[in-house]
Amino acid sequence: MRYKQVIIVRKDLGMSCGKLAVQVAHASLEAAEEARRRIPDIYKEWREEGAKKVVVQVDSESELMELYQEALKRELIAVLIKDAGLTELEPGTLTAVGIGPHENELIDRVTGRLKLYR
Repeated sequence: MRYKQVIIVRKDLGMSCGKLAVQVAHASLEAAEEARRRIPDIYKEWREEGAKKVVVQVDSESELMELYQEALKRELIAVLIKDAGLTELEPGTLTAVGIGPHENELIDRVTGRLKLYR
């Protein structure tokens, strides 16, 4: 596989499994839609390959923001997810970042050192 999408999630928030799943879904969908509009050829190939996704973790809002800014600086598709505050979190809480789809090696330059979410 040449392409993947990476979703970075804040571990420090202690979200329930359901809340976490929804935040990952938001990040994946928003990033994929952005890619479909901006880089349709990569989006199409990523989908044809099986739409690989990887979920990784960070320990703070500042680390999440640093990675988001780094992805933008490298001109990758990157979306920042803010919670609406209807259930577990305060409105506007930054929960996740979706990056890609892009070439594996380009995303790895930003996220390759991060641990898988567990």
